[in-house]
This record gives sequence, C-alpha cells and structure tokens, in this order.
Amino acid sequence: MRVLSVNVGTARPVQIGGRTVMTAIAKQPQSGPVAIGPMGLAGDEQADPTVHGGLSKAVYAYPSEHLAFWRTVRAQARVAGWDAEVPPGLVGENLTLQGLTERQLWIGDRLHLPERDGQRAVLVVSEPRQPCFKFNAAMGFAQAAKMMAQSGFCGSYLAVLQPGWVQAGDAIELEPGPRELALTELFRAKMHRNKVD
Repeated sequence: MRVLSVNVGTARPVQIGGRTVMTAIAKQPQSGPVAIGPMGLAGDEQADPTVHGGLSKAVYAYPSEHLAFWRTVRAQARVAGWDAEVPPGLVGENLTLQGLTERQLWIGDRLHLPERDGQRAVLVVSEPRQPCFKFNAAMGFAQAAKMMAQSGFCGSYLAVLQPGWVQAGDAIELEPGPRELALTELFRAKMHRNKVD
C-alpha cells in the first residue's frame, strides 16, 4: 500500500451547465513532501466548505485501481480517447493510492504515513465521498456521478489525527479501527438516501 501521487488545487471559476461556479476539483500532482495539517494539505483549497473539507473531510483519497474503469467509461462517452490516461487529481483526490480500495476500509481505520522531521501523519477514515455535478463536469460526461454511485468507486475522506507530511512513493501502514461500519456500506446507504441520478 502506497501513495502514488499527492495532489492539490485552488478554487477557480468554471462554466458548468451555463453558469459560473467555483471549484477546486482539478488537483495537480506535487513533487516533494507536502505538509498535512488538521484542515488538509498545504496549498489545497475547497470551493464549497459546506460539502467538502473541514476537519472530518480534510483529505480525499482515491484508489488508482479504479482509474482503468474511468478511462474506459470516458472513452465510451467519447470525452477522451481509448488510450487517454486518467491523470492523478482528475477525480478530485488529494492522495492517489495503490493497494488500498474501499472494500478494505472501515470507518475509524487509521492510515500511518512515514515519519519526516519528527512528525508522522496519521489519517483516519471518516466517510465516503458523495459525487455531485462538479464531478460530472470534471469527468466530462453527465452520468459520471451515477456511475460512481453504481460502481461504489467512491474513495474515502480522511480526518487528520496527527499532522505531518506526505510524498508520492510513501508507504502506508493500515491500522484497523473498531470495524463496526464498512466504508462501502455507508456509501450504499448514503447513495440510497440521496438517489444520485
């Protein structure tokens, strides 16, 4: 289990559905260590703090294992070529992970990152991501949120238990939490309640 890419973005205006909205969904990979504080990664912003960011959703992690799925459906939707990779950060993730999918995570699990400068970041799985119209725009087609809901490929929000640093290539140590509520179960329940179309 490791971090493939560390991605941050700033809020900017974009045209979606004929109106201008602020979004920071398009994250860009960073080289070198990036500081992690209680509200997330240094240099990262959230355009709408009512639904993104804050203490319980400080960092968004997404499994690289799902990127082939998104590459295929984007090609089928004719918004990208069949050989077009899904770049790190396109899904809006701060951390692109390898070897750690939603099926392995439970609310309260802890992710330990390597120690740097006497600090070892510890992140806690807090909740699944719920897709919105901005996700559709980022992926380039109107059914993206619905496909995330159907596939369960939601990624996970993480709270910061201990601040520290993160860098591409870092190994992740998973410490199981109470294992009372699986991330996938909570995602299904939220999607059923919200009925994403």
